[in-house]
Amino acid sequence: MPASIHANSAVPDLFRAFRIHAGENHHSAGIEHLSLDDLSAGEVLIKTAYSSVNYKDALAGTGEGKILRTSPLIGGIDISGHVVRSEDARFKAGDAVLVTGCGLSETRGGGYSEFQRLPAEWVVPLPDNLSLRDAMAIGTAGFTAALSLWRMLANGQLPSAGPIVVTGASGGVGTLAIDIFTRAGFEVHAISGKMAQFEFLKSLGATAVLDRSSVNFGSRPLESALWAGALDNVGGAMLSNLCRVIKPWGSIASCGMAGGNEVHTTVMPFIIRGVSILGINSANTPMPIRAELWRRLASDWKPAHLDKIVQSEVPLQGLPEVFTRLISGGALGRVVVNVAENSADLK
Repeated sequence: MPASIHANSAVPDLFRAFRIHAGENHHSAGIEHLSLDDLSAGEVLIKTAYSSVNYKDALAGTGEGKILRTSPLIGGIDISGHVVRSEDARFKAGDAVLVTGCGLSETRGGGYSEFQRLPAEWVVPLPDNLSLRDAMAIGTAGFTAALSLWRMLANGQLPSAGPIVVTGASGGVGTLAIDIFTRAGFEVHAISGKMAQFEFLKSLGATAVLDRSSVNFGSRPLESALWAGALDNVGGAMLSNLCRVIKPWGSIASCGMAGGNEVHTTVMPFIIRGVSILGINSANTPMPIRAELWRRLASDWKPAHLDKIVQSEVPLQGLPEVFTRLISGGALGRVVVNVAENSADLK
């Protein structure tokens, strides 16, 4: 049986973690009881409060995608919590912090653990005006949307050029992108296959919502321009189609490939209209940019509808059901994981 928490220590002998075992012909995942010796090396030990569920987490947790580069690993690409101890002078016990991406649940253990040890260079102090739960409601999904906006602005995208379209709009990145881009002054249109959620997407700020099966993208290399820019969560045929209907000098932020990883297009959108495709790699964003984006997400870009976007909050034991729902196409908004729930129940 797991040992109980020491009365005079912040760290128990054993703690819960959702661990994934992946092999060529075997995959298993579930809650295990681990010790600090099971964690990877790092300068900052964190007591986890919250994590979140992203599509990538569902792929890793179910084995539907080859996400893990080593096994076993604790799942969860997001984490927020308090520092327990630190070997780096930038952090001290009690500091509220967050980490997103950075190889969590790929090359080393992630946020689905009551305690986690991480390199100091990955750790972001929790900005003022964000709670630990807010940070995970935003998480990698919101950070990806913010990075897309940041790159589009840097590439000259302006609200005055016209509306931005968000594809895969009902998922985590999509819902947060609608909110964040609207906060930044853009008119946002949404494309989704979930007609039942159209009013929900409008309530987040979308001024128009289109059924993905009814959008006529045409088939010529260049068609009549429909939008000034795009944030594409889908990839594949959707990204190919967007290239032909973006206005001159518009940007497409490419951040997902649920619809496929191949893009078939011509050079004409790029050399005739000056369209840009901007690759969005949130996992390896340099720390100066990462810190600036979290500052913005806690201030002028903070989503105004987080309470709506967070569809549920689950404990560690609720992860498998959420994974299955996401893989089957049932994603809507965000799921926050309350990692600390029942953390004192180890006996």
